[in-house]
Amino acid sequence: MHILAIYATILINMLTTKKKLNVIKKVQVNDKDTGSSEVQVALLSERINELAKHLKEHAKDNHSRRGLLKLVSSRRTHQKFLDAKTKKAVVSK
Repeated sequence: MHILAIYATILINMLTTKKKLNVIKKVQVNDKDTGSSEVQVALLSERINELAKHLKEHAKDNHSRRGLLKLVSSRRTHQKFLDAKTKKAVVSK
């Protein structure tokens, strides 16, 4: 029963389609922009925030902690790409 409660909590904390659409609308450059690096970083940040809330309640959930670390690593990689892209655009002007 305890494991089922944990899975139910994780499912509740997951990003819903509505939340994803709200995040995408805030960050997107145009109407069809759903996969740009900016959008991906925003979605990853939102997922990281949700997992951080979960881990505050369930400190011993090491599986979710590992997932959080993977998300942080992925966001860091995307952010480095964005920083390099922005720096390149500024230098070329």
